[in-house]
Amino acid sequence: MTPRRPGAAGAFPIPVEPSSTTHPDPGSLYAALDLGTNSCRMLIAQPRGNQFQVIDSFSKSVELGHGLESSGRLSRPSMARTVQALQICRKKLEQHQVVRMRLVATEACRRARNARDFLRFVKRETGLPLEIIKPEEEARLAVVSCAPLVSGRTEQLLVVDIGGGSTELVWIDLSDVAPEQRARAIMRMHAGFECDAPGGGRAKVVDWISVPLGVATLKDQFADVEDDAARFALMSWYFEENLSDFSPYNASQQREGFQIIGTSGTVTTVAASHLGLKRYDRTKVDGLTMTSDQIDSVIREYLALGPEGRRTDPRIGRDRHSLIMSGAAILQALMRIWPTDRLSVADRGLREGLLYAQMSADGVLLEGPR
Repeated sequence: MTPRRPGAAGAFPIPVEPSSTTHPDPGSLYAALDLGTNSCRMLIAQPRGNQFQVIDSFSKSVELGHGLESSGRLSRPSMARTVQALQICRKKLEQHQVVRMRLVATEACRRARNARDFLRFVKRETGLPLEIIKPEEEARLAVVSCAPLVSGRTEQLLVVDIGGGSTELVWIDLSDVAPEQRARAIMRMHAGFECDAPGGGRAKVVDWISVPLGVATLKDQFADVEDDAARFALMSWYFEENLSDFSPYNASQQREGFQIIGTSGTVTTVAASHLGLKRYDRTKVDGLTMTSDQIDSVIREYLALGPEGRRTDPRIGRDRHSLIMSGAAILQALMRIWPTDRLSVADRGLREGLLYAQMSADGVLLEGPR
């Protein structure tokens, strides 16, 4: 499938805090739900100064896109699993009496021929108003969520969101924005990819692309290759081939002033493995910088473990062991292509971007320093 790309190329929340132990005013709460190809994840939060505080959360692997590559449809078992997870989300929303929310679905529902039937099924069984968002909005909200990790020295930024069914890449030129305003200029993109910064500087989107290959869809395409190392190499090179229409792919870039930020379960799992975490700790992973050598070392270790070793490795986790190599293949391709030996790790993504966009639109986040 040809990658989708466009026709043409605020307040500043700090990373979310641990869950609150108090009972907040229900009128102050916001919810964001991200239903992807592999996972269903939700955050409930309240604005707090120039950031937001997480009140409750939910995350579960539902494999909504299982079998989608071959059939073009969401299967009945996948839809049933997903509705069960959404029932839990509905109970949490009711428990906290949340009225402000955005509940979105991404690549699996964009591609499935029976997606509209599925949304009606969800509405009937749970009452939740699930909506399918376009790739551009998904990419934009992922970028917004990563803004706190943008360095003041960054002039060229690549944000990569590796999902279950697709991978979004956004290349942003920050050279016209004052260094102290660069992260904030990214935040202002919640309203669109063309936003002015104070003093006339603008974060300019050079190009963006949504490649319909994520950890689940890429794995499915090479499921018939038995050799572990061969399958990994084929996946990595195949993903790179799908970037040929992304304009920065063939353009020469300066290493100085370039930053790549990765947001996905793949990136955070590789980071946790690098740190040797047997129990995941977001505070240690989010904002971590890894070198390309460190990333390659983790990937080589994954390959050496083999499928059974990855399944039992506590750093990877049972929900991710079968998908980690396809995600690592995407990650390795990205690090091979662009002029950097460092990756900034973001444990954040679409949910955080959805929360920020809602709160910013309502004017409930205060302006203030990072």
